[in-house]
Amino acid sequence: MRVGIVNDSVMACEVLRRVVASVPGQEVAWVARDGEEAVAMAKADVPDIVLMDLFMPRMDGVEATRRIMAEAPCAILVVTATVSGHIQKVYQAMGYGALDAVDTPIIGPGGQVAEASPLLRKIDVIARLVGKAPARGEDSTVPAMAVRPVAAPADHPLIVLGSSTGGPFALAEILPLLPPGPEASVVIVQHVDAAFAPGLAQWLGEFAGRKVDLAVGGDAPAPGKILLSATGDHLVMQSDRRLYYSAEPRLLNYRPSVDVFFKSVARHWPRPGVAALLTGMGRDGAEGLAGLRRLGWRTIAQDEETSVVWGMPRAAVELDGAEFVLPLPRIGPVISNLIQVQSPGRAQTRPAPR
Repeated sequence: MRVGIVNDSVMACEVLRRVVASVPGQEVAWVARDGEEAVAMAKADVPDIVLMDLFMPRMDGVEATRRIMAEAPCAILVVTATVSGHIQKVYQAMGYGALDAVDTPIIGPGGQVAEASPLLRKIDVIARLVGKAPARGEDSTVPAMAVRPVAAPADHPLIVLGSSTGGPFALAEILPLLPPGPEASVVIVQHVDAAFAPGLAQWLGEFAGRKVDLAVGGDAPAPGKILLSATGDHLVMQSDRRLYYSAEPRLLNYRPSVDVFFKSVARHWPRPGVAALLTGMGRDGAEGLAGLRRLGWRTIAQDEETSVVWGMPRAAVELDGAEFVLPLPRIGPVISNLIQVQSPGRAQTRPAPR
């Protein structure tokens, strides 16, 4: 796997070189000292993954991420001195297409690289996502769950959203346009490290003008409530129509998996709702969206032009899982229109998108 390094620190570049060289089959494709240089290098020689710093002269990592994803798309991992200290910029970079973020390893007292394990784990995950690591025989079967006696009510429409690469900005555009009152509940599965989920919920809430809560085991979708997956385990709905977390299936590259969540909703939510699959790399969520459509759900895939990466939505279109293929600005209004029709007391018609 060929790796591009973007960092204005000579020491950081050397650390990252050593980390990349420590893994058989990985090599440094090029090193850029700022974002502007990175964009030019990526256009001339697209690597498999870019390790992107956030703070650099001339062009920072957020803008460089936006430009690379628009002009020479590839997997981008933010690697910066302190992720937690610059979390807002991390979310901006993820909104433009960065897959994840991690702190830069350091040089230990003896001159050896220290604290490299988190970076190596994330590179390994991304290598599998871009097809540069051995397949591991993924199992997307929804895990069996214990039956719980008291079921949560399901007398309101449910909106389920799945997203990955570029998803934060897509969600930030959609959420303010959803019904603000008690018509529906919203559950979101976004591919994101558990460490970033609390900040992402707060960040999305600022855009939505409504609170976005992290889903806690035992939570139930409720009218007017927005829940976001919160851990590296898979969010699943059980037979009591409440949400729980499951480590199974363990071999999936995507955690939390949109497919696992959508399939569990198909099994346990008793009435059709609205499901949307947004921008993202790979195919996660496509089978689940198709399954929901077969059960009468209104299903939406984001279109190619407005997707940062048209992977997940395209896979859904190929499986005939999307009733509507829409540009991002239209997804929120169409969902709102569909939900108003599905709300109790309204006639069950099938309006065209508007």
